[in-house]
Amino acid sequence: MKTTLAFLALLLLATSTAAQTTPPPTKNPISTVRKDERAYAEGPVTLVANVEVEYGHFEEYIDWLNSTWKPTMEATKKAGLIIDYKVFRLTPKSPGEPNVLLWITYKNMAGLDKGAEEEEVAKKVICSTDCQNQARVNRNAYRTVLGYELLRELVLK
Repeated sequence: MKTTLAFLALLLLATSTAAQTTPPPTKNPISTVRKDERAYAEGPVTLVANVEVEYGHFEEYIDWLNSTWKPTMEATKKAGLIIDYKVFRLTPKSPGEPNVLLWITYKNMAGLDKGAEEEEVAKKVICSTDCQNQARVNRNAYRTVLGYELLRELVLK
């Protein structure tokens, strides 16, 4: 009886030790990607302007977007400086949060360094830099740019 109990204890000890030292099988769905390579490529970059338009001025701001911002974005796109642009309306959760997002998408981060070229396009479409600055001051009466964010798309492999 002592021999049987000693054998069972030894068997139990061996089994638990083996279970602790054997790693569980890995489930790697991306077996084709090497461990030292990224599983994604860096894609386009989007500059997002967070804008708060005051109550009662939304249509006025949309009119400006259609009359000035959109033609400028189209000309900038035609010049190859951006690849896309979008406008989104948000429902803010509380005061002081954006209710409009303006997206401008560039091919890559280097596209953000084309400010002088973008300014030249804007001068042709809108007016001089001084004229544009005065118009910005006037728009500040009913809208506030709360800040900017950069988004980088990750293209999965």
